[in-house]
Amino acid sequence: MQPMQTAYIVTFVGDDRPGLVEALSSTVEENGGNWLESRLAQLGGKFTGLMRVSLPSDRGTSLERALERLTEYGLSVSVTRLDNLSPSEHSGRDINLSVIGPDRPGIVREVAHALSARRINVVDMESGVTSAPMSAELLFQAEIVATIPDDTDMLDLQTSLDDIANSMALDIELS
Repeated sequence: MQPMQTAYIVTFVGDDRPGLVEALSSTVEENGGNWLESRLAQLGGKFTGLMRVSLPSDRGTSLERALERLTEYGLSVSVTRLDNLSPSEHSGRDINLSVIGPDRPGIVREVAHALSARRINVVDMESGVTSAPMSAELLFQAEIVATIPDDTDMLDLQTSLDDIANSMALDIELS
């Protein structure tokens, strides 16, 4: 019989350098844990991420202590225990949004407000600012996956996104 498992979300940020992922993965393994999923990225010269790990319930405290010791690698680490190992209970279907246009404050807020007002849950978002090839103008780009309730009025959602796109000179594609 396998021991009871507990899951944790581990978030971290620190100066980017070789060996950080190895230090994290070794710490998880040394405490009997299993690295389940993660999102890791270099942002503004820092290495940041979040990961979900599982381990025997009686090893949680030792994992938390061991992860706290990673400050010697310059990492700030936060550990959150998950009480429920089942997936999210948001029902509906997934949509994808692509957003691109001149960078300016308020793009994420406007799109997030349009989604939130319709009880649409963002489940994944990746964004960045790049230089346009010819003009070197800063372009904001985002790819969003969201779960929409089955009763969502798609025409109303599209109209709202079109209004945002028109007012902020964006291309917003909904699929």
